[in-house]
Amino acid sequence: MTTLEIIKRAKAAAPGLAGLTSEEKNAAIEAMAEALERGSDEILAANAADVDAARGHISEVMLDRLRLDTKRIAAMAEGMRDVAKLPDPVWNTVSRETRPNGLVLHKVTVPLGVIAVIYESRPNVTSDAAVLAFKAGSACVLRSGKEAWRSADAIVRALRRGLAGMGLNENYVNLIEDTTRASATELMTAAGYVDLLIPRGGAGLIRACVENATVPCLETGTGICHVYVDEYADLEKAVKIIVNAKTSRPSVCNAEEVCLVHEKVAEKFLPMLKKALVDDRAATGKPLVELRLDERAARIIDGTHAGERDFDTEFLDYILAVKVVDSVEEAIAHIAAHSTHHSEAIVSENKENQEKFARGVDSAAVYINASTRFTDGGEFGMGCEMGISTQKLHARGPVGLRELTTYKYVVVGDGQIR
Repeated sequence: MTTLEIIKRAKAAAPGLAGLTSEEKNAAIEAMAEALERGSDEILAANAADVDAARGHISEVMLDRLRLDTKRIAAMAEGMRDVAKLPDPVWNTVSRETRPNGLVLHKVTVPLGVIAVIYESRPNVTSDAAVLAFKAGSACVLRSGKEAWRSADAIVRALRRGLAGMGLNENYVNLIEDTTRASATELMTAAGYVDLLIPRGGAGLIRACVENATVPCLETGTGICHVYVDEYADLEKAVKIIVNAKTSRPSVCNAEEVCLVHEKVAEKFLPMLKKALVDDRAATGKPLVELRLDERAARIIDGTHAGERDFDTEFLDYILAVKVVDSVEEAIAHIAAHSTHHSEAIVSENKENQEKFARGVDSAAVYINASTRFTDGGEFGMGCEMGISTQKLHARGPVGLRELTTYKYVVVGDGQIR
């Protein structure tokens, strides 16, 4: 089936989905989750083929993002059920106002219509995107990267079986069959059919969508995330936070990529950092973190000298750029110059510096004494999420159900004319 045919089917199906009640949507989500679990063998077989084809062409870290197992499929199904438990974001009254002439203005949330998602090598995005769009009352058109297409296809087939089993239109959830650039371009330019386009992936994909889309596009940004260790930091706490932010899952957008250290604690802290990220991990057989050091950090500990682009790179790997700064103001200025406005953290016991950092850093999420790894729809209580928006309109931070709706005004009168 051509890309345009799939898009048109989604557009035709959207009004029916918008008319479903909360109870009908939640029952359908449960049916899709059960179908996902029943289709586990088929999904795992497809995923094994994807992993085999990708091995040797992508890094081991990225290969882990691609790989599924029974636990991950179970987690995908559970994530869908978590979304079903959330309040319905549709047809909620945001505000109610009575005008002097007696007209009553109700501002109510409504579905967007058709949501298209272009994503790369994370199969779990398939079920996350489908269930969020569905609960928000919109049909979805999913376009997976070629590395994960077999997995995505098996997942979508399972979800559509769940819908069919409930007597619902399978075209509420759709997968583009073409994985060439042509299909991505068709989605970007499907004016009149696609109401919102969400790219989830690397900087190249996001830039292509933002620059070329003629449909509304929600920029979910790459994550050059910073942790700043202040002169008033609890250094043991800082080590714990950075180990988590860098190594718990380095291939995701909320992983730390840059560490900024105040010069007053650098002599003491940097050896602690190297011990935790390099020496201790070597002793336990864990992957070592390559430290890419600016000149001042390199005078204190051993590592790789940072290159020209190392403070502007989303590594998505066991690599951490490290810079020594003279003040919290310099840390804020560095972040302003190099951040992708995703997630940044300060480790400090000084309230004044905490507030200065929180006010001064212009990112979707700013943390005080906590890991950047919490920037996630589930951790924020939204269920799963479509991505992390780094723009300011119309959504910022984790894009959950509420961010996948728009609104309209329902105006109630009693014969008023103007």
